[in-house]
Amino acid sequence: MTDQAWPWPTGAATGIGSLPGTDIAEAQRIVLGELPNLPHLPELPARGPGADLIGRTAGLLVELPVELYAARWRIAPRPGRELRRARDLMERDLDQLAEQAEEYAGPIKVQAGGPFTLAAALELPIGGRMLRDPGAVRDLTGSLTEGLRDHVAAVARRLPRASVLLQLDEPSLPAVLAGRVRTESGLGTYPAADVELVSTLLRSLIEAVGVPTVVHCCAPDVPVELIRSTGAVGLALDLSLVADLDPLGEAIDAGLGLLAGAVPTRPPSNGRAPTSAEAADRVRELWDRLAFPRARLPEQVVVTPACGLAGATPEYARAVLKACHDAGRRLAED
Repeated sequence: MTDQAWPWPTGAATGIGSLPGTDIAEAQRIVLGELPNLPHLPELPARGPGADLIGRTAGLLVELPVELYAARWRIAPRPGRELRRARDLMERDLDQLAEQAEEYAGPIKVQAGGPFTLAAALELPIGGRMLRDPGAVRDLTGSLTEGLRDHVAAVARRLPRASVLLQLDEPSLPAVLAGRVRTESGLGTYPAADVELVSTLLRSLIEAVGVPTVVHCCAPDVPVELIRSTGAVGLALDLSLVADLDPLGEAIDAGLGLLAGAVPTRPPSNGRAPTSAEAADRVRELWDRLAFPRARLPEQVVVTPACGLAGATPEYARAVLKACHDAGRRLAED
């Protein structure tokens, strides 16, 4: 592998995105305090519709309004109350970020749902998910691309000394590729998406947004090679779900960064929060099994929780973020 500059510092750690609670000011303080070398914009789904992954990302879409109908998000003829709420929450979050991180000068990560997870969740006005219509998926990807460019620009304006790292959350991507997304009746599934179409649309989005982008997928059967083909700078996954090491090893050897989900999102049966030593050991074990030089590890790998922390207690979530940061420091000192 040729030398390359990673969009994060050596020994970095970060969160996946979501945290418990409804106080964005407190959540931002925790993130900036516990993850000083790669903080992220917190997501607080407990605030309700518009703060969830789908509603929050749908609020970024350009000229493609959404609304809530029967507790599901669908494409709407015009902007309404739910969309305004989603956008207001995001604006409030960005203002809070600017207030607390005004002088921050390093990389900052922001998250949004990817186009295929959105297509598997958003419904068409006539019924059915957007996933059923390849033309609708293309339109959705174009709208999301424009919205993400605006979003990244908004973050950059507020934090002019920082550099933005984008994370696309694609938990539904394996199901989309395998034809496992259920129809509304639950009696059938949508056809498997074409791999070339998925790769092409993701690549076009990443290239157009124009900032380093990682793809996060905390489901089994992560399509590692497809994600590498999109031009993503990194892949975020749950280490406990990695069954086949060969694709991951090939991608890392080819230069893909790894956001290693090394700390469980829920406490183990003994109730004790994981330690930084345990998290560092999990990352080292994987790296050694892949037979890569230890010197590359702290540069190419970022330590993270296994997935989002919205379902954790505030105390456990804070302990997890601290363990990730300290584990990253341990790995850098090896």
